[in-house]
Amino acid sequence: MKIGIASDHRGIQMKTRLTQLLQSLDCEVRDFGPYESQSVDYPDYAAQVSREVSNGHIDRGILICGTGIGMCIAANKFTGVRAAPCHDSVTAEYSRLHNDSNVICLSADQLSDQLADQVIRIWLKTPFEEGRHARRLHKIAELEREIASQLCHKEHLNPPEQG
Repeated sequence: MKIGIASDHRGIQMKTRLTQLLQSLDCEVRDFGPYESQSVDYPDYAAQVSREVSNGHIDRGILICGTGIGMCIAANKFTGVRAAPCHDSVTAEYSRLHNDSNVICLSADQLSDQLADQVIRIWLKTPFEEGRHARRLHKIAELEREIASQLCHKEHLNPPEQG
């Protein structure tokens, strides 16, 4: 499985440790940064991983910031990305079973190393349940197409000024 991982400055230590865990589980890991501890803007890193998931270049993404919430908000702006903030084994399992999450967002400030490892292991091994959940994900995909169509239509009606 190809996995992209990124964090903000608060999540570098967890990112480094989880990268080692993923490699030990035979995952192909691409680290999108950051690599130093100075302050960075989490949307920049969420975008890099989410763009690659959206384009199908990687299978899943792991994003880490202080709470996991900011990364999740940014990640879900990308078509086909189903990012979920997970803080325990239940949210990790159900984000896969019912929502087929392809990006997990973790809190560097609130998860112990042991719990983060457990959450990642569960998230990686849990399959999508399909059935009624597939119907719901199809509806989400329809919403994405509708919004994209509205944006394209709006841009066509109001093209940017040439200067």
